[in-house]
Amino acid sequence: MTPIVSIQDAIKDYPLGKTTVRALHGINLVIGTGEFTAIAGPSGSGKTTLLNLIGCVDTPTEGLVEVAGSNVAKLSERDRTNLRLEHLGFIFQSFNLIPVLTVFQNVEFPLLLQKKWTSAERKERTETILDRVGLSDQIAKRPNELSGGQRQRVAIARALVTRPSLVLADEPTANLDSKTGQTILDLMKRMNEEENTTFIFSTHDQRVMDHARRLVSLGDGIIENDQILGQRAAS
Repeated sequence: MTPIVSIQDAIKDYPLGKTTVRALHGINLVIGTGEFTAIAGPSGSGKTTLLNLIGCVDTPTEGLVEVAGSNVAKLSERDRTNLRLEHLGFIFQSFNLIPVLTVFQNVEFPLLLQKKWTSAERKERTETILDRVGLSDQIAKRPNELSGGQRQRVAIARALVTRPSLVLADEPTANLDSKTGQTILDLMKRMNEEENTTFIFSTHDQRVMDHARRLVSLGDGIIENDQILGQRAAS
């Protein structure tokens, strides 16, 4: 199994007034390329903090976090940005869509940042992924014209359009109805199987856990359980 994420003895502290809050207590975790992993736990368990470390959004107070072979803490801000752009896709709870851009432009934006696609290639990839999330008829609208579920699907399409090697999803089905959530999970599983894309979910949703092939349970900043659920093995 080739690791795409390797975490050793990771501690994350946050200052809170005159005190320090420890969000993660010595996490050890290896995620192999091609895994479909859910990180589960109650609010405050450290799920989002762990996802932020893996996503190069934050660095550990102590310990080692390696993503795609790079020690995140030793990268310059520019190199961390490039790593995120070339290897990672993010799905945020808050969507983080750009309000002045249309649905099409929001999804196309990561391809523009990569600066390696022709206009025709960007158009084809953007239209294809929007069709797969069921938004082909919404491409000219702006985020404020969409429902919460539609905005979530735009965020998911934007995360997947570059075909990243690693997708980090923070409660990706939280704003979706049952049918749409199932469609999105099926799309992600298909990408996982066909393109060997690694998915790591932070979730409370039993549907996501049921789709996962590995379930990592967090509680109070520590890994309480790490369970392989079978199905397709990572490569």
